[in-house]
Amino acid sequence: MSRWLSATWGWMDERFHVTPLVEKNVTKKLVPCTLSWAGCFGGLSLLCFLVQVFTGMLLLMYYKPVPDAAWDSVAFIKSNVPMGWLVQRIHVVTANLMIVLVIMHGARVAYYKIFRKPRELHWISGVVLFSLTLGLAFTGYLLPWTQLSYWGAKVGTEIPGGVPVIGEMIVTWMRRGDTIGGETLGFFFALHIWILPAIASAFMGMHFMMIRRTGISRPL
Repeated sequence: MSRWLSATWGWMDERFHVTPLVEKNVTKKLVPCTLSWAGCFGGLSLLCFLVQVFTGMLLLMYYKPVPDAAWDSVAFIKSNVPMGWLVQRIHVVTANLMIVLVIMHGARVAYYKIFRKPRELHWISGVVLFSLTLGLAFTGYLLPWTQLSYWGAKVGTEIPGGVPVIGEMIVTWMRRGDTIGGETLGFFFALHIWILPAIASAFMGMHFMMIRRTGISRPL
């Protein structure tokens, strides 16, 4: 088996030159000698995002985004689907962990003043990514359709109501009506599984591209 895999890898590497690419960007990539373990927070945040995507895809196979069946589908996942409880728990825990890691990553960048020229856009894109992370957590909070998630979403959607002039319009837009109901659940579901992840992926691509262009912080 190992000989077959080695031969397959050699055939692919000979044509696509994967090994030099991996060595340049991963295994032999030069980084500042002062870089410590704290520099891993950004990469760990990305890892959590990928875990969220994978576990979310698995949960989508059984979840039903309608008020009459949302909670029953979550209960079915946790009780009847093999290892469903584990996948659901991993999804929840990594969501919280991702928020913590993004905050720690931002705190490190602020402490070491890595946002200074020419890396201002790193900070701006990072703030946007942090906001999108919070948005993913908030929209996912309603999806189980429990009393806790319902009232949490109700309180959360009332916060923009304090904005002068357009506050009530924002609340109505977020709830897709005057009250939280099936339309709200469908809207949050679309935001959580498609719109916000797509926007976050685009900003992450920009974020990583800028880091590749300007470096992490100090000379290599």
